[in-house]
Amino acid sequence: MAEDQSVDVVHDEEEGRFVARIDGVFAGASYYWYRRGRMVLIHTETQPDYEGRGVGSSLTRMALDAAREQDDMVVPLCPFVEGYIGRHQEYADLLDNEMFHEMRS
Repeated sequence: MAEDQSVDVVHDEEEGRFVARIDGVFAGASYYWYRRGRMVLIHTETQPDYEGRGVGSSLTRMALDAAREQDDMVVPLCPFVEGYIGRHQEYADLLDNEMFHEMRS
């Protein structure tokens, strides 16, 4: 990613999503809902023109940091989020493994 193109992420609680913009242009979003008091991360998307620029990682990091700040556990139904947590073990403590396996089956 070019240094002058930082990914700006905002939390749109009303819509249940985190929104990423680069230079003011929509670059992607990560969607969630709550179930039994858990943040269920259901889908992360990056616009094709912005793939490979850290959009998905920025969205996921913001979502996980928000969950931590709110003392929420997370259920990563989104494969991207699941993989991100696998690569960034500092977020593993946020996982509700029991609910994750229950919802995956």
